Amino acid sequence: MPDERMNKLHAIIVMGVSGCGKSSVGEKLAEALHLAFVEGDALHPTANVEKMSKGIPLTDEDRIPWLDRIGEVMKASLEKSKGIIVSCSALKRLYRDRLRAAVGGNLFFVYLEGSKALLTKRMGERKGHFMPVSLLESQLATLEVPTGEPGVVTVDIDDTVDGIAATALQGLIALGVTA
Repeated sequence: MPDERMNKLHAIIVMGVSGCGKSSVGEKLAEALHLAFVEGDALHPTANVEKMSKGIPLTDEDRIPWLDRIGEVMKASLEKSKGIIVSCSALKRLYRDRLRAAVGGNLFFVYLEGSKALLTKRMGERKGHFMPVSLLESQLATLEVPTGEPGVVTVDIDDTVDGIAATALQGLIALGVTA
């Protein structure tokens, strides 16, 4: 039975903890699939950014308005007959299900996974990002790995950005995403 999401407009979330490369991979995938890319961090309320900048982990109550905003942006894009890729940590199943509901289920996820050591290294190398390395531990503790969920491609981040994006693209194509 073919996947009901095939041959429809696509909304794709590039997800994972901070430092996994969501933005870089999302931009590469958007280019390859000729879709718009939205930086999910840009949709955070100011209060969330301030909290994270101070090293304070976000709560579910902090994240829900942000997730709803991402859902609205994706839904609006699909309603205009335009596909979209958004970077979003989407750490919990509850968050991913909320995002799926926002777009009527027509949503794929690219989960970028990597070791704590690699993530810490990458976060330490970033310049000008509001998310401090100190919050990685809380994100890892919050993360519910999306194993077994529908429409998810899991990609190890121990590669170049181009290599990660190419692997993600192959996985998305296998799920029925077309350029």
